[in-house]
Amino acid sequence: MQWYFVAALLTILTSSQGILTTLSQSNGGYKYDYATVPFLAEVFKLAVSSILLWREFQTSSSVRMTTDWKSVRLFPIPSIIYLIHNNVQFATLTYLDTSTYQIMGNLKIITTGILFRIFLKRKLSNLQWMAIMLLAVGTTTSQVKGCGEASCDSLFSAPIQGYMLGVLSACLSALAGVYTEFIMKKNNDSLYWQNVQLYTFGALFNMGRLILDDFRNGFNKGAWWQRLFDGYSSATWMVVLNLGSTGLLVSWLMKYADNIVKVYSTSMAMLLTMILSVYLFSFKPTLQLFLGIIICMMSVHMYFAPPNMLVDLPLTAKPDPESLKEVSLQRTNS
Repeated sequence: MQWYFVAALLTILTSSQGILTTLSQSNGGYKYDYATVPFLAEVFKLAVSSILLWREFQTSSSVRMTTDWKSVRLFPIPSIIYLIHNNVQFATLTYLDTSTYQIMGNLKIITTGILFRIFLKRKLSNLQWMAIMLLAVGTTTSQVKGCGEASCDSLFSAPIQGYMLGVLSACLSALAGVYTEFIMKKNNDSLYWQNVQLYTFGALFNMGRLILDDFRNGFNKGAWWQRLFDGYSSATWMVVLNLGSTGLLVSWLMKYADNIVKVYSTSMAMLLTMILSVYLFSFKPTLQLFLGIIICMMSVHMYFAPPNMLVDLPLTAKPDPESLKEVSLQRTNS
């Protein structure tokens, strides 16, 4: 399977997440406990990975699985980073308005490139760094609202703590992705075995969050497993399947491509969501959206196109054989 096919599919599925989540709402709210959605998504990914690992055992006699504790202990770390990241996100939203928060979120594009270089020792060309910068500019441009709107008055006027938390959130998001790629490529273990380890810990951490919520609420609504499917509709199940499927695609990209491909996929998904919202939710397109799409398209071309398509390399003139003969004859006669 080619990486660009997986990246395109990830873009489509990611772009539909926000739309499906909106459709799962009822009267502007959720009838179901939204914390159960990530847990069920982790269970779905664990079940699919377990089935695929079992099939791999049936069809191949050389399935590589590292089971020593030194390797297994690395897999809970991404879940811990994401857990901290989620808490930082909530703290950031207490200081920043939604527009500023979305724009600050684009910093993860830059931080991913930096951590990609530092921790994975992957060198990027100057053109690729320029492309990553353009991607961040493009996604930010598409999210900036018109200056005539009242919300513009509050843009970048939040306390300094909000911006510091926004930068920390971007760093944590990038760190989780880069670290996941590191452990996926650390050895030649089966992708499905690595997924089983990742999603086992992911399901356990999400279950821990549900239990903690029960204690915080004093079990007013009963234990989490008693209300696990309360309020679920077909749209809610689509959200669960969507989250689970995107997670499986991301793990494939981490194993066989890299974080930068994932960043491009999720960034283009955000633009695709805006375009689809024009038709589904009467979203009014802005000039900034069109400019952002153009800039992002330029960024994609700059990053993935071969260098000879981007820069006109000077042609080296070949010496004329006759002139070489004349020079050699003149030297012998002298």
